[in-house]
Amino acid sequence: MSQPSSPEGLATSSCPTADQLSAVNIVWVDIRALLPNTKEDLKLDFSEKVEESVISLLQQARDLLYGAGSLCSRSTRETCFQVSEIIIDYSWEKLNIGTWRDVDKDWRRVYSYGCLFKVLCMCSEESTIADTIRVCDMGLLMGASILDNILVRIINVLQKHLTYGKWSAEEDTKESQRKKIRNDHTTVPSIKSEEVIPRLHCPSLEHFRENYMIPQKPVILEGIVDHWPCMKKWSLDYLRQIAGCRTVPVEVGSRYTDEEWSQTLMIVNDFIDQYIMNKNSIGYLAQHQLFDQIPELKQDICIPDYCSLGEGEEDNITINAWFGPEGTISPLHQDPQQNFLVQVIGRKYIRLYSPQESENLYPHETQILHNTSQVDVEDPDLVKFPKFERAAFQACILTPGQVLFIPVKYWHYNDTFYTNAEVNCNWASGRAKENGRSN
Repeated sequence: MSQPSSPEGLATSSCPTADQLSAVNIVWVDIRALLPNTKEDLKLDFSEKVEESVISLLQQARDLLYGAGSLCSRSTRETCFQVSEIIIDYSWEKLNIGTWRDVDKDWRRVYSYGCLFKVLCMCSEESTIADTIRVCDMGLLMGASILDNILVRIINVLQKHLTYGKWSAEEDTKESQRKKIRNDHTTVPSIKSEEVIPRLHCPSLEHFRENYMIPQKPVILEGIVDHWPCMKKWSLDYLRQIAGCRTVPVEVGSRYTDEEWSQTLMIVNDFIDQYIMNKNSIGYLAQHQLFDQIPELKQDICIPDYCSLGEGEEDNITINAWFGPEGTISPLHQDPQQNFLVQVIGRKYIRLYSPQESENLYPHETQILHNTSQVDVEDPDLVKFPKFERAAFQACILTPGQVLFIPVKYWHYNDTFYTNAEVNCNWASGRAKENGRSN
């Protein structure tokens, strides 16, 4: 785009020409093209909840970016970098006070702007692209969208300049052998005929709505996602290629109700190495909106047509990714929306209990876990929870290409076999409300 010569615009005169630019500066030129032309266009509008001192720091970073010479001067870069670090550190404290739902969105935006200014400093000098992407991801994970989702657009530019490694044939062979060994020692639960969840092949929208969505009955749909690119493309190697350097939230431990369970942030390559390749520890990339963070992966999936039967727009459908090793467990719990669970890789044992069985499932009494049962489904303490034995359930082994419809408020328990990947779509159903069911 054209660059104004005014000091109020992104100056170019004191920087080398394109022919003289190193590879690092070529990246900076590509990134700079994403920014507004003038500092007046980079608006910093915040509510009174953000202190004036913080806004002054944001304005200082913006002025350094759009000043004479932009960030071509080392001293200017260092000053801007220091200011951005102060913004990030201060807003980080605001993000970690109280519960996440109570964090004001403006503080999340401040954090994203801090990450943006830091990234711009890193792009204009010899920082590694992977490190720069990591800062962008922190802004995406902890912040809020700014400047038309500029952090995502910056990552798209950075990835074009990133060199990916590729697995060797020897590593592929080792991975195949490891999977084979793990599969040979996995015991899959048996399912009685009266417990089996019914299956349907490509039912019409009307048939699904009248026979399953309105009466709120679970069903496995087959043949409706065979065309999704992820069904053929997704593998450990593919995820390394597309998202290896991306930072994601990981749950450490087999289930979130365990005392030793925790959460951490790490890049996908480290997650695969530590928790997928290493079968002695358990980590789970769970319930993460990965497709908003990494749009390249979103191109590999679609929204099932059946979601159109719900209320609200397509933007209101929440799509999450789940990716982990054998042994990851989701304790028995319920969710406030309809759910389509799409199995992409591996197999998963799932039990479903009707909301009418809630009294027999002993939900936790604390507010934070009120939607989770106290019972260990596969090793229940029937002395402590005697009514659990009466609870009727349905079950299945969900395999690649199958889609499980889990009605709103249905209790569900998952136990994973082998390396697995799933996609789930949560959506609201107006029909369920009309029939007296709560979302």
